[in-house]
Amino acid sequence: MYFRMIRNDFLRNKLISITTMLFIAAATALVSLVAILTVNLSGSIDTLMKQAQVPDFLQMHAGDIDKERLKSFAVENENVKAYQVLDFLNIPGSKIQLGENSLIDNIQDNGFSTQSPHFDYLLDLDGQPIQAAEGELYVPIGYMKDRTAQIGDEAIVAGRKFEVAGFLRDGQMNSPLASSKRFLINEQDYKELESEGTLEYLIEFQLKDVSKMNEFETAYADAELENNGPTLTSTLFKVINGLSDGIMIALILLVGVLIVIIAFMCIRFTLLTKMEEDYREIGTMKAIGLRLADIKKIYIAKYGLIALVGSLLGLFISFTFSEPLLENIRLYMGESQYSSLSILLAIFGSIVVFVLVIGYIHLLLRRFKKISAASAIRTGSPKEKTVRKNYIFLSKNSLFTTNAFLGIKDVLSRKKLFLTMLIIMVASSFMMIVPWNTYHTVSSPSFTKYLGFGEMDLMVSIYQSLEPNEKEKEVADYLSKNDSIDQYVKITSKSFKVKKEDGSEEKIVIELGDHSAFPIEYNSGNAPEKRNEIALSSMNASEFRKQVGDTIEIITDSGMKRFVVSGIYSNIFNGGKTAKANFIDNTAPTMWLSHYIELKNPDQIALETEEISQALPFAKVTDANNHKKQVFGTTIASIKIAAIIALVVALFITGLVSLLFMRLLVAKDRSTIAMLKAIGFNNQDLSRQYATRGIFILIIGVAGGNILASTLGESLAGLAISSFGVEKLTFVSHPLIYLGCPLLMLLVTLLATKLGTKQAGRIAIAENLKE
Repeated sequence: MYFRMIRNDFLRNKLISITTMLFIAAATALVSLVAILTVNLSGSIDTLMKQAQVPDFLQMHAGDIDKERLKSFAVENENVKAYQVLDFLNIPGSKIQLGENSLIDNIQDNGFSTQSPHFDYLLDLDGQPIQAAEGELYVPIGYMKDRTAQIGDEAIVAGRKFEVAGFLRDGQMNSPLASSKRFLINEQDYKELESEGTLEYLIEFQLKDVSKMNEFETAYADAELENNGPTLTSTLFKVINGLSDGIMIALILLVGVLIVIIAFMCIRFTLLTKMEEDYREIGTMKAIGLRLADIKKIYIAKYGLIALVGSLLGLFISFTFSEPLLENIRLYMGESQYSSLSILLAIFGSIVVFVLVIGYIHLLLRRFKKISAASAIRTGSPKEKTVRKNYIFLSKNSLFTTNAFLGIKDVLSRKKLFLTMLIIMVASSFMMIVPWNTYHTVSSPSFTKYLGFGEMDLMVSIYQSLEPNEKEKEVADYLSKNDSIDQYVKITSKSFKVKKEDGSEEKIVIELGDHSAFPIEYNSGNAPEKRNEIALSSMNASEFRKQVGDTIEIITDSGMKRFVVSGIYSNIFNGGKTAKANFIDNTAPTMWLSHYIELKNPDQIALETEEISQALPFAKVTDANNHKKQVFGTTIASIKIAAIIALVVALFITGLVSLLFMRLLVAKDRSTIAMLKAIGFNNQDLSRQYATRGIFILIIGVAGGNILASTLGESLAGLAISSFGVEKLTFVSHPLIYLGCPLLMLLVTLLATKLGTKQAGRIAIAENLKE
């Protein structure tokens, strides 16, 4: 019996049944998709870390090195499980040709290495350590992704020919966010290339107890071992490897939460619509003696089947869409060791959604208790409370047309009825705007101000050398005589020691110079202006437990000095641990020196980059915009994918909700529609009145969504990209976002309203006025 009733009801109400199923499917799909992506991303990162045996502690170093002293330290430190020093031969991109593509404009530090003997292996796409033969070159996987190189290409490195034999995964430098990339060659080829580049060292340690990382870092600093370069840890390697896909998953999760909320509200819509249409039948069943529990069973059986099919469909959709989204994760990090677990969690997520839907429907069906059998049979629709204000008169209206006025008046008179649609419009608008604002903010030139360096055109950097003063003077002389430069500032990064509260000392990298020329965004406070002020990156502030106004002790050339923390800022370089100050110190070791440059004509960036590179061959010249594209390109692309998904889903919801709501209104307003027809309103007038209702709600919803997006949305987006080290984000919006999204929603609403009010034209005057 139940099956026959469900089948007949489904055939009579195909749209409502299918719509309910689609909402449940959408909610299930996104919940399951987030579970699949999150578990697989975590599993793939763990797999890569395990296969590559990534070091727990890495100190990059440029300059002289005492390997015996390092070995003695490793032997004497009880927490060291394994230790090694790897060579990293840095060769300028101008000397590297991969097929037809030169790396002259590539901003990465491209280094050549041989396979590691003990750990930190360079892997093939099957996760196995690569053993390169003579003449073979294995290229970082990022250059395969952007089609810079293909297997079989002829590569020319410093005049020597190689064949691209394959691509490699690198647990340390896989991510575009890593500023260096390793190529793998044979030992003999490496010896022949050694004179063509600048040698750097990767000093690597694996620890017995990773939880004692801070103690180990302090011991390394106390031993005054080589430290001319960034200090990195395995935790940071995991963050960098998962960042791009992680942000995309975070945004999909945000959309998923909104979809689940909207889905439940839409289920309420569909069920109320069905109850409106079945009002007389429900009253009849009550009148002939059917128990309330039996009437509920009919609806629960129907919606239980719809929820089951919707959940299964959503689960299937999540499996289908997860494959293309997992491609990038698998390419960079390999198969997840938790792939089976991800499937189980996706199934569990779909079951949770199904149970919640059934429970929610059961709660909604409690409304049956309030239905009077006599009233339902007599009127055919429930009585509705309306709020009527004496000051709303058609005769006094001068702003709107008659149809527009009647539509707006109806919304104001039945606020409770329209509240659900308003909430969904607010949520849909919010869902569209936040991901696109996030994308536009991250892709804008000013985003670099949240990452530790201000807006500039070029950056000229020199690292420690045998004659640093001569090189520094040569750079300064050239820049001061270059008429194309509007302004530039010198920033020197030096290594100091900071005294912690427990009395121990730890290394800190401080950028010395004028920080007002190219200002950055501070999470709190401002740039250091006085000689006794210092600004800390958020990671350093957290580790040293400092806030703006606190003091910190730094060991300088003149002894221990107290500095006042003037500001805290976000940073992703040097492992996120830096500081900014403007005092002078001539004894602390210089790690690198950079000149930030603003050109008079920004259109000449490419030309100036080439000219400065030729004039200062020992320096690294970086196009700031190109640097951002290469480093954050993958991340920006991931955010864009999430924004597109949010846009499509929000428009889909807006259309379906508008369609369902107009059907609900027409079902409720049969008597009113018949009366309006009787006094002379035609079908076109009725369509305009309902369109006005939809547009009026849409305008309020979009306004509310915009306000929420600019407030709560900023906080949520900042949370999603907090793994950048960005703790305080201000949206950089584009007018097209706030104009284009509402226009798309308006078009969808108008189309849905036209379709949803078609049945109003078929309402007979005589039949419905009798009621």
